[in-house]
Amino acid sequence: MSLNIEYQPYNLDFRFEAGTSRGVLTKKTSWLIKISDEEQPGIEGYGECGPLKGLSVDDLPDFEEQLAAVCKLFNSLDLEVFPFNLPIILQQVIPDHLPSVRFGVETALLDFMNGGTRVIFNNAFTRGEKGIAINGLIWMGSEDFMAHQIEDKLDHGFTTLKMKVGALDFEQECRLLSSIRSRYTPDQITLRVDANGAFDASEVTEKLQRLAEFELHSIEQPIRTGQYDLLTRLSTSSPIDIALDEELIGKFDYMEKFSLLKKIQPPFIILKPTLLGGFQHCREWIEIAQRLSIGWWITSALESNIGLNAIAQFTAQYDNALPQGLGTGSLYHNNIPSPLTVNQGHLHYIGTTNWDLSSIQSGWITA
Repeated sequence: MSLNIEYQPYNLDFRFEAGTSRGVLTKKTSWLIKISDEEQPGIEGYGECGPLKGLSVDDLPDFEEQLAAVCKLFNSLDLEVFPFNLPIILQQVIPDHLPSVRFGVETALLDFMNGGTRVIFNNAFTRGEKGIAINGLIWMGSEDFMAHQIEDKLDHGFTTLKMKVGALDFEQECRLLSSIRSRYTPDQITLRVDANGAFDASEVTEKLQRLAEFELHSIEQPIRTGQYDLLTRLSTSSPIDIALDEELIGKFDYMEKFSLLKKIQPPFIILKPTLLGGFQHCREWIEIAQRLSIGWWITSALESNIGLNAIAQFTAQYDNALPQGLGTGSLYHNNIPSPLTVNQGHLHYIGTTNWDLSSIQSGWITA
């Protein structure tokens, strides 16, 4: 008995032009993973490798070739998987510089180990007993487009909104925040903003003071990565709580993670399993954050429902009352139909029979 891994590219088409600090997105390619064993017919585990252009460590021109090499090595080793050797397989077969591959293979192995039902963590979420509170994400665009998104999210029961700032006209962004805050108090609507490192050192203090007028919950990554001394000062002096996001990418050693958080002492960190190397690495970040009394939440990174499902189930393993960043399932025309649904600002899982994998039944590549 030995495991076999296959992969295929899957092109996701956005429903609209999704503005980000790294440009406008209309398409995204993920590589789906399938793990099976010919001696256990009918049991298949699925995962997703979805590096983000311009952000992921493994946003590489030869990504598919490196993925194929990992799959070829995996298939040559006659592997069997049990809980105790899962970490060893991931560490020995997948190099650190391919974090999205580690996430995809880890998810597929966990799915296979649990019977290939897409339930990889048995918890209140997957049993349909409890939803996960999520924030409503406001994409960049014209002022009218962003205002329309805000109204739509409020109409659908979201009580936490997250808006990108720093890439468009700052006064326009402030007007949008002001329009929300003039109608809703912080007790009614929580506002988060994400700067994606957009603010220069010379302006960051002034802009944080301005944004503080809108009584924000937090700001993600106000300055570009690597400015540790400035980030440390901001973490203690900013009128808005700082949340580290991009700062965590590319750090896989436990002591490096600990040293970073110990030095900066941010109020929050944001965990994206696709960018950070999967659940084992996220567990380390969470353990360190809890030791240092740092808050955290988990965010998807434009995965299809295969990846989003795994991330949501992992999130539900923790008793974290903060709204999570898991509201990306409706972004695509051709997402893979799944039991994931959003209602009144919460993500729910409604039955394992709602998966429709017909769109990915062909096209698998064996390295």
